[in-house]
Amino acid sequence: MLAMGDTARKADLINPKDACLTLKEICFLAVREHYSALGFEAVIDLPTPLIKGLLLHLTVCQLDELQPALNKRGISTHAGWIGVLQEMRGLNHAINFHTEEEAKHEVMRIIFTLVFYGYTSQFVQKNITHLNTPSFLLAAAKCIKYFLLDTPVESLTSERRHLLKLLEKGIRTVCVSKCMDLSDRKTDLYVLHRLLDHGVAKKVVIDVKCSLMLSWILLNRGSQFVSPELRSLMQRKMATCNLQAYSAIADRASCGLCIKTAASEDHVVPCKRLKLDCVEEKEAGKANLDVDLKFLCQTFAPREGPSAGACPWGQIECLEIRKCVSDTFTVLNNALPTCFFLRSLTLHSITSFRDADVLGLAKALKMLTESCRSSLTELSVSVLPYAGLLEFLLDANPHLTSLHVEIQTAMLGSRLLMRHPGAEDPDMPELPLQKLSVKVAELQLTDLHFITNVLRHSPHLTSLHIAGMRLPTGSSQSLLLSTLSGSNQLLRSLHLEDVKLSDCLPEILNLLRNCKLEELRLNDCRLLERWSDKQESLHQLVCAMRTLPSLHTLSLAQNRIAKNVCVLADLFSGPSPSPLKRLNISSNFILPAELLEFSRRLRKHPPPQRLTLDLRKNPGDRDPDTWSSALHRLQPFCVSLVEGWSSSTTMADYISNM
Repeated sequence: MLAMGDTARKADLINPKDACLTLKEICFLAVREHYSALGFEAVIDLPTPLIKGLLLHLTVCQLDELQPALNKRGISTHAGWIGVLQEMRGLNHAINFHTEEEAKHEVMRIIFTLVFYGYTSQFVQKNITHLNTPSFLLAAAKCIKYFLLDTPVESLTSERRHLLKLLEKGIRTVCVSKCMDLSDRKTDLYVLHRLLDHGVAKKVVIDVKCSLMLSWILLNRGSQFVSPELRSLMQRKMATCNLQAYSAIADRASCGLCIKTAASEDHVVPCKRLKLDCVEEKEAGKANLDVDLKFLCQTFAPREGPSAGACPWGQIECLEIRKCVSDTFTVLNNALPTCFFLRSLTLHSITSFRDADVLGLAKALKMLTESCRSSLTELSVSVLPYAGLLEFLLDANPHLTSLHVEIQTAMLGSRLLMRHPGAEDPDMPELPLQKLSVKVAELQLTDLHFITNVLRHSPHLTSLHIAGMRLPTGSSQSLLLSTLSGSNQLLRSLHLEDVKLSDCLPEILNLLRNCKLEELRLNDCRLLERWSDKQESLHQLVCAMRTLPSLHTLSLAQNRIAKNVCVLADLFSGPSPSPLKRLNISSNFILPAELLEFSRRLRKHPPPQRLTLDLRKNPGDRDPDTWSSALHRLQPFCVSLVEGWSSSTTMADYISNM
């Protein structure tokens, strides 16, 4: 570290606003400023306590360079990456990344996108000298797994071509967020082709309404067959584009892009000259529309297998389409029966899908499932117009192990679509479902049979998330909990959200006795609403949870626990304390004095291991000194997640305590 005299001479480098810094902090800032002069070894050889303090002052590139050597010494850079995230997002934003690599990837992903595309942010502007450099972009490109294909990326085919080679080796997910004009932005297609076909990317996220781009991505990939319907559909779509658009599509199919854009790269193998010549003739205007359509059909013809000198064809295992419209379904439903490569499919829209589109999807899924080559086991669809379509999706693919659906209205819909509406289906086959998530957006359910039918026939279920299933006044969710206790004893993760459970304490206790839960989240379930003796009932619940040796995550957010929070400290009392690692009691209107009493009780019976305690959206500003004192008491055995709260916003107080 710099000598104290040298540090004093560099005092002009210190911001006048930081005049209250300690001598140690001034030295840390000097190390950051003169890191290259000091040398890598000088920093690595510092004592461990000094290094841990220094981590919060280093630049992103310095952290990245030091991390491997520090890890060998048993020192994690997690605190340094979390410090960068807090500087980017603000101290009032809770950072919830548990590992060094998770935090590092998030930092690199955010900053790489900002710097690469020239976006502005306060953090980037403040650290521009350390970030807008080739060394940072190289370091980030080696680290990130997610690439956002946004504005034109011409630099990746020219002065930043070395970055593209690195991205090919590491990017696992590509997100397309701009609608690409296939006639004018061929560079984007080239980059997408390199990441998907030459690289290791297996997941594509399409965050834009562009059915033509979806067609470009799906056609001929992983399948020896292209349906006549899809070929006809593409011909119609191409008829609205110019000849250069045809060439762009054809280039992808024949990999001509690699010849035209990157022939100088050593690892790119040139493709057949015949197809390139054909493309060049089109661009020169030597072919008419009829010839173009004929050429397009030939491009979509079944492949006879990879030829010598041809580019590879990567297989997409996960496809996520975030802005589905009817055109999207038209393309997808025609291509899906031959998408043998797909393992996971996610379809999302901010508005409810049309019945016809979902039924078409079910038909396409059924055709895919009937093939022994199908790999699809994970499906997410939102938003379904009504609950009855859930059964159709399960019928279409009975091999699903993971299903997520969001339902706009919980009405059963047309009875013609239901085999046994409102009653259990005895002919329903056993399902291999392991993960199930059902969210209801609005209105009330008339009954629970549509979900209990599925649960009774899913004995392998390990994870269940149900949100928004509200029953008419006077009805109870006890049937749901009883079904889980009797039919789903392999359940490891249960997340109930916006589901009224205030009259279901016996069923909850029975469930805890019958299932070996590892994660339990009862958020906004109005648990204490009808309990006559709230403390005693909460104590019963705590005692039952304490007997679960597998429970490591518990969330009771938005349950109006308030002054009863002290009872939760009993989770760690007695001869067999709970092994909890994470406890979420956010949004419970816990006042500073109540948190202080909770900290006192917890100090008497501390958790057996360091506990991540989520305290966000509780009114700590009612008495900041008491709140800070409580957090200080919790610090030895808790990592507290807190965010700012403004009690002047009376509506927030009302919602949390209503």
